[in-house]
Amino acid sequence: MTTIPRTKTPTYALALSLWLTLDLSALAAFVLLRRNRAVMNAWTTRFASPLQAALGKLCAVAPFSVMEPLITALVLGAFAYIVWSVRAVIRARGTRIRRAAVAVLGGVCAALCLIALLCWMWGAYYWADGFQEKSGLYAAPVSAEQLEAVTAYFADGLALSADGVARDANGAFAVSPAEILAKAPYIYDNLETRYPFLKFDDTGVKPMAFSRLMSRMDFTGFYCACTGEANVNIDSPACLLPSTAAHEMSHQRGLASEQECNFLAVLACLESGDAVYTYSGWLMGYIYLANALYGANPDAYFAIRDRLPETVRVDLANNNAYWNQFRDGVIKKAATKAYDGILKGYGESRGMKSYGAMVDLLVAYYS
Repeated sequence: MTTIPRTKTPTYALALSLWLTLDLSALAAFVLLRRNRAVMNAWTTRFASPLQAALGKLCAVAPFSVMEPLITALVLGAFAYIVWSVRAVIRARGTRIRRAAVAVLGGVCAALCLIALLCWMWGAYYWADGFQEKSGLYAAPVSAEQLEAVTAYFADGLALSADGVARDANGAFAVSPAEILAKAPYIYDNLETRYPFLKFDDTGVKPMAFSRLMSRMDFTGFYCACTGEANVNIDSPACLLPSTAAHEMSHQRGLASEQECNFLAVLACLESGDAVYTYSGWLMGYIYLANALYGANPDAYFAIRDRLPETVRVDLANNNAYWNQFRDGVIKKAATKAYDGILKGYGESRGMKSYGAMVDLLVAYYS
């Protein structure tokens, strides 16, 4: 009697199958549980936030952004994997189809693993309680009169604080990024007294080596949940660097909504007691409010803008000129579209438009 030998499934195929199963299970669990607010609150407060805080303290030992070499390694690793896989398929000859399938499966597993990690480490925060739920301060519909009044209030604050910062011969903001970031760990101290849930052991904000590239992608900063680091673009005009740092630090406090983090950035700067951060807070708030007012009442917008001091106008002009050079860039358009999709996938149904909604919170708070 002839015995037919059994073909054994290679160990790597079993390992990849198990990896794929774990990836899909983690993603399925996130999709099924994300709408359960209690589960997301428990996950973020008891596990994700403490883990990110610990990672942030560990990465704070390095004087550079740990996120950047990790992302660089990830990109280079992906490229190397593709090259290696193509060469392996070419050399396989009789088993090329099987080798190609294994290579594709390996890439899919790695990609799904990264997506699952980001969903649980950061995406979960979009489904947990945010600043509005924790503070009881909610954005509400804004009337044209309210918008005009708060915009005028911010313009007045901006004018009063403009002379409190160092300026160059042209009247432009001239505080160095190093000086700005050195003060970052202390700017939330006063606000933490008012909102205890914001309490966090700040370790600082990291300047990004690839800042110019970030500008091309239309990013002023980036919080990396996998390293717990708040990172900022130091190539863009420094007048908004303090408020940008405050924005990224609000993400470290377990808040995901961009509109809430923009609002908190302004509030933290204005409450900080530091002249440089105060000016940047007024400036950031004014820009968002004025842009909204321009769409609602152009005449009121110009009346308020025209009474700003020349120093503020110089900062606004410099900021606009800097970002205008990237306006039609392919990288910016691709990055904006990708990030818009990520926000919508996490639950920010308005995508990038959510950045403008912080105006409602400013009006609600300062009316």
